[in-house]
Parts: sequence; structure tokens; C-alpha cells
Amino acid sequence: MGSQLLLVISSISTSHLRYKKLLEAWREAKPPPKTPEEATRLVVRTLKRHQKADVEGLLTYYGLPLPHTLSEISVIPSSRPEGVKYELQTLPVDAKAVADGDTITVYVDTADTRESTNVPRGVQDAAIKRAKARAAKNYKKADELQKIIADAGYRVITGPKGEETLARKYRIRLRGIDSPESSMPYGKEAKEELVKMIQGKHLKVYVYGDDRYGRCVGDVYCNGAYIQEQMLKRGLAWHYAAYDQRPQLATWEKEARAARVGLWASSNPEKPWEWRKERRNGA
Repeated sequence: MGSQLLLVISSISTSHLRYKKLLEAWREAKPPPKTPEEATRLVVRTLKRHQKADVEGLLTYYGLPLPHTLSEISVIPSSRPEGVKYELQTLPVDAKAVADGDTITVYVDTADTRESTNVPRGVQDAAIKRAKARAAKNYKKADELQKIIADAGYRVITGPKGEETLARKYRIRLRGIDSPESSMPYGKEAKEELVKMIQGKHLKVYVYGDDRYGRCVGDVYCNGAYIQEQMLKRGLAWHYAAYDQRPQLATWEKEARAARVGLWASSNPEKPWEWRKERRNGA
């Protein structure tokens, strides 16, 4: 589907400004759209200043889904937001990497420009020796080397075709929201919904800093959707106002409350930070 759309855009890009914009957006996309839904999101983001009828006409002509048929259409900032320290482009996320509704573990390919110059020499050597040990079927030695790699915060990930990628591990705390803990009402639902949105997908993460547990605090985007927005709108997270005063997060929580979706179906749901405090105090 993706290569089909690229071919169409390329063939007529000189005839109209919007096709030129789409071609440029396609070339800059990391990774490029791979499904009709992802292609629609790229078109919507790129042509957001164009007439709605023109955009929908273009989508219809090429057999792409219209925006209102998708579960969400959000806009990734075109430039790095103020306060962002760095940006991560992750490898596909494994379902087991989702701890709960607001914490995930991601991996970034060490071939990435930001990562390539920072890989410890010991990790590089261990990865090379591990590959040789596996080729020689010395799996005990390979497992020992894998532990060295993991202890340093890295991992060798095997792809669907057997290819191996050395990747750096990051724990991400979704900025500005607080989901119910796993043993709280709607804790399981929050985790499951987050898994549905990001499993097997590449993520873009804008990191603003670290929390006291060593996690990266950041805004997470997946296929054009702003994940914190989706968790709030679906009633599966609170706006964590004590740490983030952005008004749009408060608005999304208010909308979910009014619609009584998710945890707001309860008349007085317990706040997760109060739940944690009670357990720290031995309640």
C-alpha cells in the first residue's frame, strides 16, 4: 500500500503544490507509512491547512480511508517542542514491554545517529563475540555475553527474518498522565488499551527529562496519534496536574469525565497517587 501511494504522489508531484508537500513529507517520514491508515494520517498532517473537501477528495480518489473512519487523528509537532532534551525513534514495541497504562520500555537501534557514538566498547565487543558464539552453537557462552549486554542497558533483538539488532533500552514514563495501578479498578483495562495502540509499532518520543526512578519522562506518538491524549479521552488516565499543568490535558480529562467513559463510569474513582501514598503508609 505504501509503495503504491509513493508511486502515485511521485508521478504527479510537479502538477500541484499539495503533491509536492506530500512527496517531501513521505521522504522525511521515519518510518514511512506502511498501511492505508498510516498513509491517511500522513496526508492529513501534511495538508492540514488545505480545504477539508480537497483533502478528502484526494483520499477518496486513491482509495485511502477518510479521517472520520479512523479511531484517532492527532498531529505530531512539526518542530521539536520547547523543553525537549532529545528525541527517540524506537524499534517496534513488544506487548510485554508495557508495564501499565503510563509506563513502557522501548529500544532504540544503536545504528541511530544519536546512539551510534555512545555505545560502550565493552558492549560492542560482547555483541560481536555473542554473534560468533551463536554461529558456533556455543549457546552457553552466548547467554553469558547477552547478560553482559543487558546489564549495561542494551539488548540484542532478533527480527522476524533472523536479523539481529543491538539496541539501547529506555524506560519511558508518559508525561502528564497517571493511569490506575494494575491492581486498581481499570488498571488492567488501561494497560490493555495502551498495548493495543503501540504493540508492534515504532514510536516517536520527545523526552523532557528523568524522574526519580530513572525513567525518561516524555510525550509519546504512534502513527500520528498522541498517546497521552488517547489515554485521557478514553477515560483510562488522570491528568497528573501536580507535575504537568498543560491545559489541553485537563480539557481531555474533563471531556472524558463528562462522557463518563472508562474509570469515570464510577462516581468517585480513587486517584492513583493517593492509592500509592496509602500503601506507602501501610494502609
